[in-house]
Amino acid sequence: MKFLIALLGILVVFGLAYLVSNGKKKIRYRPLIIMIVLQLILGYALLNTEVGTFLIGGFATVFESLLGYANDGISFVFGGLTTVGADSGGTPFFLSVLMPIVVISALIGILQYIRILPFVIKYIGLVLSKVNGMGKLESYNAVASAVLGQSEVFISVKKQIGLLPKHRLYTLCASAMSTVSMSIVGAYMSMIDPKYVVTALVLNLFGGFIIASIVNPYEVSPEEDILEVQEEEKQSFFEMLGEYIMDGFKVAIVVAAMLIGFVALIALVNGIFSAVLGISFQELLGYVFAPFAFIMGVPWKEAIQAGSIMATKMVSNEFVAMLDLTKQTTLSARTTGIVSVFLVSFANFSSIGIIAGAVKGLHEKQGNVVARFGLKLLYGASLVSVLSAIIAGLFL
Repeated sequence: MKFLIALLGILVVFGLAYLVSNGKKKIRYRPLIIMIVLQLILGYALLNTEVGTFLIGGFATVFESLLGYANDGISFVFGGLTTVGADSGGTPFFLSVLMPIVVISALIGILQYIRILPFVIKYIGLVLSKVNGMGKLESYNAVASAVLGQSEVFISVKKQIGLLPKHRLYTLCASAMSTVSMSIVGAYMSMIDPKYVVTALVLNLFGGFIIASIVNPYEVSPEEDILEVQEEEKQSFFEMLGEYIMDGFKVAIVVAAMLIGFVALIALVNGIFSAVLGISFQELLGYVFAPFAFIMGVPWKEAIQAGSIMATKMVSNEFVAMLDLTKQTTLSARTTGIVSVFLVSFANFSSIGIIAGAVKGLHEKQGNVVARFGLKLLYGASLVSVLSAIIAGLFL
């Protein structure tokens, strides 16, 4: 039965993408079939094989160690708070989940400085461009987004931003919204099972190309298929390290501020809806998103609950939704896994502003172009998350 529901889900996702396609006759189906098959193979390998378990275990161990090292710095600065937190049954969320972002950001900076990350990103992107039928720039951008983040990635290709036509710019922005930054992967892993985080990262990479190939199909000519990566301004090692540490700290503070605002506002709106209608706002959204949860493989009896968490992610952000998911005690393990995969992306309303702002900071005209197709960007990125969850649900 779950295979039939998955097939229905894939057809629905493709149908919804086709509905808003700006070039239905230009869609190339061969790359789509290849990428769907790759998603199925990778989903099975990661979730149902010993090799996948070993790779995910290794990945999780690395981040677990990094979080342990980060805790040394956190304890030194916030020692009293961490002790109080431990005595009361848990360390404050800001310290245990958000502060390690600072350390992981610093590590990314070091790998950038010694030229390991640029090498890896560039050549993985080149390999992907042979598979997805898109340009080198689009493929590089997708991999770089998953490492550098949805706003920082545009700095690395700023030489080409002003030269890109609307359709190529859409693909770059869609990739940035469909993936997540490596600097916050550790934070996700402290909230949901690492295997779902890793699976989502891999599936979203291909899913972004699949949906973009339907919503926004085009071919890049050999003359246009160039990649110019902006070299970072030469800095000393400790200048770079200080900059990345501060960047990581800013990310942690911004996420904390967003969480305070969104959690409080959602609680307020829930209270108003409950008082007026007898049903909370999140429960109401759960009914709207329940059909999508069902085609992802969630049993109908749990679909409304799952749909509520999915909606929370879209209207606020993935952190708020993950917090909600960790509080759920009645969802089955399979449903938890499917919803977890759905949550690992930047597909939410606030990301429209973040991405448009990042591009606008580099090229004002192109930033305005991004703002105009912002809702279509969120629509496509959300379909990527649904598709990844469907694939994962087949093997859970």
